[in-house]
Amino acid sequence: MEEKDLQLPGEITEDELATDDIVTLLSATGEEIDFVEIAGIAHKGKFYAILQPVELLEGMEEDEALVFEVSRDENGNDKFEICLDDEIIDAVFAEYNRLLDNATSSDEE
Repeated sequence: MEEKDLQLPGEITEDELATDDIVTLLSATGEEIDFVEIAGIAHKGKFYAILQPVELLEGMEEDEALVFEVSRDENGNDKFEICLDDEIIDAVFAEYNRLLDNATSSDEE
């Protein structure tokens, strides 16, 4: 799994867990893993979700998140596929950080 550093909160609060932003995915071994959806980013005609695990995954730091490509299956349900393409991952995080910087600078005005 590809991980990238983000400008994320150091820990996920109970209030954040109570929102609809929790996404539960199945690992390759069938284990359910809960993620907080940090952002959704459109890039080159596709949609990507930046997800941070609720409980740290092995090898991850608190401020890391994963990028998943989001598509629809034949039943119209969201399908999340881990993105392993470094170029796409870098572009998605760059766009996220740009949007975050713009929002932060707008709040300061």
